[in-house]
Amino acid sequence: MEHRWDPPWEGSNTENPASPIPQLADNRLNLDVFPDGCRWFLQLTEEKGLHLLQVEFLRLNSNDRLITPALAALPSYSRLRSLVLKGGYMLDETGVPKRGLLTSLPQELCGLSNLCHLDLSFNRLTELPSCITSLSCLSALLLCYNQLRTLPDAIGSLKNLTFLSVTSNHLTELPASIGQLRSLEKLNLSENELGSLPEEIGGLLGCIDLDLSGNCLKELPETLCHLLSLQQLHLHSNLLAAVSAGLAGLPHLSRLDLQNNQLRHIPPEIMQCPCVHLRGNPIGRPEPSPPAEDKIHSSELSELHLKPEEDSFLITPDGCWVFLPCGARLCFPRGAVSSAVTIHFQTLAPDRHSVKLGHHDVLLSNILELQPHGIQFHQDVEIYIPYKTPKALRKREAVIRTFSGQMWDDLDTSVKREMKQRLAACRVPHFSWFLVVLRLVEDRCRVPNEGALLFSSVEPHIRVEFPAGATGETRTIRMQVLPVSMVELHEIMGESSSVTSPLLCLSQSSTANFLSPVKIQLPLPPGITGDTIELSRLYLLHGDPQAQNWTDITGQVVLEITHIYARFQVDHFSWYWLWYTTKTYVEDVVRTVYKRLRMYHVNFVALQRKRDPEQLLLQCIPKHKVDTTVKRLQDRYKGPEPSDLVELVEGEQFFAAFEQGLQLHSDRPDCVDGRISFVFYSRLKNMKEVYVTSSADRKEKDVKGQVSFYRGSVPETFPEEATKHRRRTDSDWMATLPIKLPKLKGRDGESETGRNGYTLRPLNLGNAETGYLTETNLLIIARRIGADWRTIGMNLGLSYGEIERIGYNNREDLDKQILDMLFSWARENAAQQDCVGRLVQAMQESGRQDIAEEIQTVVELGKQKYSQSIRRLGLDQGNSSEDSAIAMSQS
Repeated sequence: MEHRWDPPWEGSNTENPASPIPQLADNRLNLDVFPDGCRWFLQLTEEKGLHLLQVEFLRLNSNDRLITPALAALPSYSRLRSLVLKGGYMLDETGVPKRGLLTSLPQELCGLSNLCHLDLSFNRLTELPSCITSLSCLSALLLCYNQLRTLPDAIGSLKNLTFLSVTSNHLTELPASIGQLRSLEKLNLSENELGSLPEEIGGLLGCIDLDLSGNCLKELPETLCHLLSLQQLHLHSNLLAAVSAGLAGLPHLSRLDLQNNQLRHIPPEIMQCPCVHLRGNPIGRPEPSPPAEDKIHSSELSELHLKPEEDSFLITPDGCWVFLPCGARLCFPRGAVSSAVTIHFQTLAPDRHSVKLGHHDVLLSNILELQPHGIQFHQDVEIYIPYKTPKALRKREAVIRTFSGQMWDDLDTSVKREMKQRLAACRVPHFSWFLVVLRLVEDRCRVPNEGALLFSSVEPHIRVEFPAGATGETRTIRMQVLPVSMVELHEIMGESSSVTSPLLCLSQSSTANFLSPVKIQLPLPPGITGDTIELSRLYLLHGDPQAQNWTDITGQVVLEITHIYARFQVDHFSWYWLWYTTKTYVEDVVRTVYKRLRMYHVNFVALQRKRDPEQLLLQCIPKHKVDTTVKRLQDRYKGPEPSDLVELVEGEQFFAAFEQGLQLHSDRPDCVDGRISFVFYSRLKNMKEVYVTSSADRKEKDVKGQVSFYRGSVPETFPEEATKHRRRTDSDWMATLPIKLPKLKGRDGESETGRNGYTLRPLNLGNAETGYLTETNLLIIARRIGADWRTIGMNLGLSYGEIERIGYNNREDLDKQILDMLFSWARENAAQQDCVGRLVQAMQESGRQDIAEEIQTVVELGKQKYSQSIRRLGLDQGNSSEDSAIAMSQS
């Protein structure tokens, strides 16, 4: 019997039109969580409109294709007090919420005179609809995640507005009328492109919480100091070079966030303010020398946009901007080359052999190789590489790292923001390999004979004083600080009595000791003051980064203890760490803790899809993500519990292989001889999905096997039964997890499977000569499609009626919708010569370049194997494809 999804009011008492509507919770109507909620809203409005006048709170999903006709029906709901028309209920393939379909609102909505709360987040508004400024009762307005570039002057007419959020838009300026919102208590303008603020912002006398973080502000108006009600002021992640000391005088201020700006000099009033946060500023560092002005403005250069299939381009003495398919861009100034030069490029996946990450580095990009390596440009070429910074690692900085032929070096890197994208930028005189890494923030200074003072921009209370005469010749000093989470420390040690200061890493350009002692200041560990400290529990540890040893030097230095600081003097540099603990063998404890701080505890997971056990998901997950990840997957996958914990270093490569007769069903770019290659990076998805088969006969019984994870090369011979599910007996063999392929059901069983054991009958597209996709390839493609299947189906040529039928027949299962769409098209077009090309084109037109590139990779791999088989068999080009295929099958 066909199942029908019933609307929430189906089955209610509809015989008496005067009876209340059951789906209403008092005066609330929430249809944003129901499939086709707008359709049910229109039906309700048409059939029972008289009884919906009581609705005061309404929620609709603006991702719904019927949102536009639903808007036309809204004016009849005159008693509405709260209206939510949000998008973001659907996710794209990367898990990012999709914007809704709203680009404007009908003018008739100005008749909703009782409306107090309006939420239009996650839509496509480029300007504020004029009807909104007519809603005089409006007290809360949410416009987050739209595409607004400015707010209208009429925004000042919303006199009752107490909450306004316009976060994550494209605002470049604010109207002066913003200061007329005297009732406004909370204003969120974060993650925009504001370069300045109007003086009138000082008129927000009732504002309690003001968030201006993530903009491009270089200075602040003095009128901000007039906001005497302000309790929270967020200004982090801007370009501020100075702040007014008057901000410290705001009487109710409990948080002043100035992190990640360009502040080099801080007024004493701000520095002493107990609620200020200053990490990520170059405090105490000298002003950089102004860059030489380019003779030719880069904006005057022509632009060259390369296609995905291109891997080279031509540069002339005229110069140009080059936009690579991977998102990187290059700027060749005029005169960079004296004659035309062909530049080749490629993007490489990093591995532990080609990328050497530091103890606390995090990889942010693939490797960009630019050739020829030996070319010397007459003027430096600018390189811009896009990257994304993990939100959990804010106390680090992005740098471009290049390979010099012997080692990787960090380049002078600047970070630019364009819209919502971050770009790491540098200038180079020649080409090599480049990638972006996140490292501990590096503060540096040049120390002459006259002496100097170096602050940490991460922890301003850490400072190093160089007295006059400390060095005979100028040397460069580098400082990095690793903040240590007390929660993580206590988890590692299993007790809470030990606390530490941040870890201070110092290095210098000279190998010689200082001529006179240098004074270092470290903050005392959290919770410890000079009044309460027990000196017998305080230890100063000296670290050797090369030998990875820690030595207790407490007895070798004189520790000067103040209320919140410890000061000491040294004549050479290394790493310094202040510990407060009752532990006896401090060096061993510190060595163990530090090792754990720079390594990741990881579980391995091997799960089988419930509806297709041949489809395996292999993943390595950091310990703190295991429970949430397995819980999220348990509806679609089943399998063994996660493996025992192992430790992996950031950027480490390891392998997964199948034993007991199990093997990969198809080749993959990252597969060699049945082994899957992984590179572990804690902030990336360390996941592979593969199909496995068995050479054993599965008609009689299940086939049991295992997948083993290990480091290094594959042993010459696998141990018997993988050494009885060997786990962590040495450093190379890390985990073995069992998997099981169920026996195939025959014709007398509940279901019939094809000769390959799949639910769908075998289906292949194209041919080996022009491009070939197997059924397994199609299944892998289907898993990547997600909610875009309707758009892809339309671009493949399916009619609107066909797509609606597929969606209705499989309305409770997204996977079935995708498979039905893709295989319906494939069966109808399998005989077409260009079917594979049409599939690639449809993916590109649907904005799924990632899937298009994957298909092209599979096709190219097949063509290479086909060509190799032709050469191996000695067949000439005159043989037909059919003859070649027969010869290949015989070989």
